Amino acid sequence: MQIAIVIPAYNVAPFLSDAIRSVLGQTHAGWSLIVIDDGSTDSTASVASRFRDPRIRLIRQPNCGVSAARNAGIALALMAPAPAVTAGGAGSDPAIHPPTATGLPSPPPQTGPRRPSTPSPDALLFLDADDWLAPDSLTRLANALNDAPWAVASAGRYARVGLNGARRLSRRPPQGCLLERLLTRNLFANGGHLLIRREAIETAGGFRTDLTYGEDWEYWTRLALLGEFVSEPSRDPLLFVRERPGSTCLLRAADPEAYRPAIGAIHRLPTLEDRLGRGRLVRLGQRAEAEMAWTVGREMIRHGRRRDGLRWLGRSIRAAPAPKRVLLMGLSWLRFGPFRPYGTLS
Repeated sequence: MQIAIVIPAYNVAPFLSDAIRSVLGQTHAGWSLIVIDDGSTDSTASVASRFRDPRIRLIRQPNCGVSAARNAGIALALMAPAPAVTAGGAGSDPAIHPPTATGLPSPPPQTGPRRPSTPSPDALLFLDADDWLAPDSLTRLANALNDAPWAVASAGRYARVGLNGARRLSRRPPQGCLLERLLTRNLFANGGHLLIRREAIETAGGFRTDLTYGEDWEYWTRLALLGEFVSEPSRDPLLFVRERPGSTCLLRAADPEAYRPAIGAIHRLPTLEDRLGRGRLVRLGQRAEAEMAWTVGREMIRHGRRRDGLRWLGRSIRAAPAPKRVLLMGLSWLRFGPFRPYGTLS
């Protein structure tokens, strides 16, 4: 299996080399890597350009956001123009056009000397620039996807890594039809522990550039409309997610308004109502609001806003009572487990 890895990179010079080295160290040899420097103002592009492996390509573009950077990577990997997001009619969501193979402008030009062409990929993986892969990640994900020809993507465990080096291992990701579960919450840390079949990406199209938070959640839900996910069985993490206290992403996780555009876009996806029925879709929307309230409360507490966090946790429990969450709410006073402060996972 040939795998294309796309790394969107914006002002991540201190971390990017770890991500690239983790790709170079893969036991699966059939890969290509595209780094999209999304208008960085630091030395991100210089870091990427130090790696001379012909399988690595660096693209520089004006700052357009992570979705546009991923879309540029998809375009180059599949040798098609970047998946376009164009406005639909009045009151409609943007129409997302999948990349096509012919009859369209060339993908973004690469910087530096001309490199040999790389084989067309069978699957793509989206790695964040501040994370890194275990050496056998691509091998394990490719094996899982090969063993499940009906699946649109394979996924494996990840570990969060704190500033003190401590690691917190995730559960094994769910598998099968994940549509209803994804309609209530994001099931994946990010794209670094998912290997997505090329045909699914060609059908789903690009990431929505009008979403600045939760754009990956919306994309996984679109994939779930196309087919099932398969879970890689190993207990070992294949992705390491670096927790950076003070990062924009972590700060937005405590902002309820950051979630609403993605939740709205997800629940307005075409065919959902026909597939699930209006009543079921409304109930799942209410559950999504409860899950969002729980996540916001947890993140507020982790950022030191205990009073506000407890209010949002209580709101979640009132909307969707669950004994386990009542117990966890008690742990929040100790800032233990899921409520631990950022910077340490101990």
